[in-house]
Amino acid sequence: MRTQFAAMAAFSMLVMAGPAAAQDTSLSPVSGSITLNAGFDPDPYRISVTPGGSINAQDDVSSNCRGYISNAADVELTYRAGNWPLTIEVQSNTDTTLVINGPDGRWYCDDDGGDGSNPRVHFNNPQGGVYDIWVGTYGGGLASGTLMITELN
Repeated sequence: MRTQFAAMAAFSMLVMAGPAAAQDTSLSPVSGSITLNAGFDPDPYRISVTPGGSINAQDDVSSNCRGYISNAADVELTYRAGNWPLTIEVQSNTDTTLVINGPDGRWYCDDDGGDGSNPRVHFNNPQGGVYDIWVGTYGGGLASGTLMITELN
């Protein structure tokens, strides 16, 4: 029951938004580009990030998005999909947010769908392609954190 509730809560936090005005997916990602194939190891894959920026995601991406992000993505993930779900989440001591431009051109946002005040975006049937990932801070400023990408439930 707890797992079902957590899954429903995470799903309810997921927002598909319209196109963003300020985010530039052609810029080099701040923390780097990675390529992962389905079944990747180690799982979860972890990358250090510096969440935050000066752009209000609610104003520039969607009224349903939260947090302050940079113009360039933090991480560009090129993913070759398989038969597993894909989850992208952040671990930080600061209240963080996620803004993701998926391979389908849609924007996915989350604020507190993960543990505590950390975000999590879950794709049950992920598409292969490029995921541009912004990690924001809810109240502004910069922080430290770890972006985690996993196929594990």
